[in-house]
Amino acid sequence: MDLNKLEKKLGFSFKNQSLIKTALTHRSYLNENKGKVFEHNERLEFLGDAVLELSVTRFLYDKFPKKPEGELTSLRSALVNSVMLATVSSELGFEDHLLLSRGEARDTGRARQYIMANTFESVVGAIYLDQGYEVADKFIENVLFPKLSLVEKNKLFMDAKSSFQEKAQEMTGLTPAYKTLKEIGPDHDKEFIVGLYVGKDLIGEGKGKSKQEAETDAAKNGLEKKGW
Repeated sequence: MDLNKLEKKLGFSFKNQSLIKTALTHRSYLNENKGKVFEHNERLEFLGDAVLELSVTRFLYDKFPKKPEGELTSLRSALVNSVMLATVSSELGFEDHLLLSRGEARDTGRARQYIMANTFESVVGAIYLDQGYEVADKFIENVLFPKLSLVEKNKLFMDAKSSFQEKAQEMTGLTPAYKTLKEIGPDHDKEFIVGLYVGKDLIGEGKGKSKQEAETDAAKNGLEKKGW
């Protein structure tokens, strides 16, 4: 794994190269390559998620001193959702260095998006362990905070579930409901499929790594289908 190009994009070199190698190793790769001495990136993802949340929360808290908690939460969600993090990962070239199984490497759909988003969090975790919080925070500031203008311009902070509920009540007088239709995969990598109903009518379905994420996806699909 040649990391010189990647480190140039990141703006620094890792003291402990095994950390960034681990951050770029998906579980599926080790399942296909038994005997490799390094580990997969899920523990770093867990750590990086916490570092990312603190960094983004402090940034928004300082930038918008008069916004209430609810609005700040919506902005944070728009900055750290899987679509945004996957986009930033691609811009940084993580995909060129990511170690995946042959099957995962062929997948270019939603599953790849989640992998790329999780990789971003793993890299943040690796930076934190290698360089400390200040460097990790600066990295997030450089690559993610500029996306705030895009979030505000395109109103990406709007909560799809709230928007759909508001329109459904306005147009039909009914409150939408969500029902889990299927759970796919093992506990450590489960995907939920959720149905969005207005009355007895199934309006749309959504997928996600959590029920909340699947419900949000279903609401987005419902808004598109209804033209709302």
